[in-house]
Amino acid sequence: MMSVRACGFIVFRRLANAIPPESNIEYLLLQTSYGEHHWTPPKGHVDPGEDDLTTALRETKEEAGLGTEHLQVIDGFVQELRYEVRGKPKEVLYWLAELKVPGTAVTLSNEHQDFRWAHLEEACTLAKYQDLQDTLRSAQRHLKALK
Repeated sequence: MMSVRACGFIVFRRLANAIPPESNIEYLLLQTSYGEHHWTPPKGHVDPGEDDLTTALRETKEEAGLGTEHLQVIDGFVQELRYEVRGKPKEVLYWLAELKVPGTAVTLSNEHQDFRWAHLEEACTLAKYQDLQDTLRSAQRHLKALK
C-alpha cells in the first residue's frame, strides 16, 4: 500500500529581550478546522512531480501565508515521521525554518481555524502526538547546538 506523503516546516521565531534568553524561541502551530481540531505545523500533501522541499514551501505559504521571503531554512535539520491515518500509512517530512521578521503576520487558510506561537513545552502540550513532540524537541536541540 502506497503511503501518503506530506511535507512541511517547523516554523519558529526568536523573540528579542526574552527572559530567560533561552526562552526566546517560539514555534508556530496551526489548529485544524476539521476532525479533532488538532494542532500541527504547516504541512500538506506532495503534488505529482513536486519535490519535497517545494511542497513544504508551498504548503507553508498556503496554510500560514509565509513564503520564502519570510523564512530562513535552517541547514542540517529534516525529520521524518511515519504513522497511520484511518488505517493508511503516512509519511511526513519536516524542515526547520526561522521567521526572518518575528512580527510577520500569519494568514490562515480555510483548513485552519486558529494559530498560536508557543514555547517548546506549550507547543508539545498542544501537539498531543508523541512523534510530533519528539520532532519539536529535536528542533530545539538542533537550534541550541547551532549557537
